[in-house]
Amino acid sequence: MNAKVLKNKVANRLKRKRRIRAKISGCASLPRVSVFRSNRYLSVQAIDDATATTLAALNSKITGHKSNKEGAAALGEAFAATLKAAKISEVVFDRNGYQYHGVIAAFGDALRANEIKF
Repeated sequence: MNAKVLKNKVANRLKRKRRIRAKISGCASLPRVSVFRSNRYLSVQAIDDATATTLAALNSKITGHKSNKEGAAALGEAFAATLKAAKISEVVFDRNGYQYHGVIAAFGDALRANEIKF
């Protein structure tokens, strides 16, 4: 991929991200779960936007998972356990401008399978 195509790809994702964030917000009772995906790792956070605090966070680098569907599913299970420990059962899912497909969908499905509603 040449530099111009890559720059447009990133710019389009950031436009989608701003459009999504204009519509959703989290609070203490219904936090926003934000997913960041890189080529190597996944990072997720449960965020209370009213007080601008992170309620729970997990990174695949720490847990030893890769940024593929299997790793995303395992990270989703681990993050669901972290949310349950923080007594959070319902969240708002922020896909952060990424398509709900592949790794992001596997993470979301793992959250749903572990009784976290969004």
